[in-house]
Amino acid sequence: MSKVGREGSLRGQKKQDRREKIRQAAWNLFREEGYEKTTTRAVAERAGIATGTLFLYARDKQDLLFLVMHDRLEEAVEDAFDGLPRRGPLLERWMHVFRRLFRMYSEYPALGAAFVRLLPGASGPNAERVNALTFAFLHRLAALVREAQEQGEVAPEVLPMQAASNVFSLYFGALLAWLSGMLPLELALEEHLRPALVLQIRGLRIG
Repeated sequence: MSKVGREGSLRGQKKQDRREKIRQAAWNLFREEGYEKTTTRAVAERAGIATGTLFLYARDKQDLLFLVMHDRLEEAVEDAFDGLPRRGPLLERWMHVFRRLFRMYSEYPALGAAFVRLLPGASGPNAERVNALTFAFLHRLAALVREAQEQGEVAPEVLPMQAASNVFSLYFGALLAWLSGMLPLELALEEHLRPALVLQIRGLRIG
């Protein structure tokens, strides 16, 4: 590797290390103090950097929350799909994925509630990364619809991405109902989300 290449690699590693320090500092403070009480200055101090440096990685406190939650969401999504049954009814495969995401949010519900409340219309570099992750998640839900089409469970004329968008809306509504305190977790999953998905699937079946 050339000297220029080595220097570029070192800079990239240094940037990644600093991002991880910021992410970990923000995660610890959000858990200890709560989202509302945490300040960007406190996060910078915990990470051992200047506040101005922090703003190179997150535009504001809201974007710091998206920095933290992006990695947690990504890990939960990967875990959900890694453990997904290769076969089975579409309903149960969807529920498998959504249970894993609910479980991730259940670890720190107050933080999850802040994230879900701030997500619609959010902007900033880390919000954009979360939006990209959400779009990729929609494609993976759509892939489950296509697999169900191949098994004859879903009508061939159904547009998988449209179905995935509908299902994501149902999931997000159930998530909001739980995180806002309207329903306990299990009721949100089994008596709110599951029946909504059943109704959705009935509308997709042939005949």
